[in-house]
Amino acid sequence: MGKIKVKTPLVELDGDEMTRIIWKEIKDRFIHPYLDITLEYYDLGVEYRDKTDDQVTVDSANAIKKHGVGVKCATITPNADRVKEYNLKQEWKSPNGTIRAILDGTVFRKPIIIKNIPAAVNSWKKPIAIGRHAYGDIYRDVEIQVDGPGKVELVYTDASGKEKQRLLVNEFKGAGVALAMHNLDESIKSFAKACFNYALSEKISIWFATKDTISKKYHARFRDIFDTMAKEQEAAMKAAGITYSYFLIDDAVAQIMKNEGGQLWALMNYDGDVMSDMVASGFGSLGLMTSVLVSPDGKYEYEAAHGTVTRHYRKYQKGETTSTNSVASIFAWTGALAKRGELDGTPDVVNFAHKLEEAIIETIEGGEMTKDLLSLSTAAKKTELDTFQFMEAVQKRLDAKLK
Repeated sequence: MGKIKVKTPLVELDGDEMTRIIWKEIKDRFIHPYLDITLEYYDLGVEYRDKTDDQVTVDSANAIKKHGVGVKCATITPNADRVKEYNLKQEWKSPNGTIRAILDGTVFRKPIIIKNIPAAVNSWKKPIAIGRHAYGDIYRDVEIQVDGPGKVELVYTDASGKEKQRLLVNEFKGAGVALAMHNLDESIKSFAKACFNYALSEKISIWFATKDTISKKYHARFRDIFDTMAKEQEAAMKAAGITYSYFLIDDAVAQIMKNEGGQLWALMNYDGDVMSDMVASGFGSLGLMTSVLVSPDGKYEYEAAHGTVTRHYRKYQKGETTSTNSVASIFAWTGALAKRGELDGTPDVVNFAHKLEEAIIETIEGGEMTKDLLSLSTAAKKTELDTFQFMEAVQKRLDAKLK
């Protein structure tokens, strides 16, 4: 068969370590042999980000704004050890955080359901989608270390230079630490809008959770905006047969453990970061979790929900065999291709993406899988495949589907 034409360029954001190795293999096996596609390439590997003073991250985000759809490999957010390891200029910010801020996006994560990989939580029968606010909170905090007695204050000075508020954070008697966080009404409104749009399109109910009983201004502001949006969307939700519910975050965690799933769980930035990993693990593996960043104006960036798999990369560097789960990375590509095809009006591109996803699921359900899934699978016969053998097995099934 001839190659399938992808009408509009797809923005490609390369990454680091083992996922970078997998990324190239995905392109060589599943993209270039089947698709006539233009990839607008940006190298977000930590060394090139350092070389460009992180300008490449900004450029990649603006390219997604231009073309509408991007696909991103996992990347390193360097700490002090990574700065030393890679001889970097500084501890660069999370590229995901930078891209989210530029796109004003919300991250939605959802597990990939596979019949012979049962959920660790017995009550979970349907996918739980996580909607994570992608701005502010601890990810844009300002921190100080206090080295002795003194006071830390929170001060608001308006644009004219007039001091409007001054609040005591703490009167320190000795050493300690303090931080300040912020958020923006417009960002919270964009988050709420994206969540309701997503829930309506998927026809799933919304849970939203904060701790407004303790944080009576910061967290309460999130609740107020979501409650207002719920009232505005009441008729649309009723027509779609879905509901909106507010929970305190601790109650939501307790309730989610005995719920069957099938809802969008909207969460603030840090909570979404943590709970998406819990849900991924509960459904089997971080390697079985999709992730998409959605902007209010309909731009999309697909990625795997896990990191760069450093431990496997160290083995790969030594020439040792690895068995790294590539499912989430491949699903990042299929998600981006399906959305690109949907926006372009090219159903053959959408169909190809769906067939590739089916090939992956059928491979695992047929008993062929990477090491991380082996102990989780209930398949009668299981075969452990290494990183590249797994993708080879998927490609064979894909070829059979495309005949």
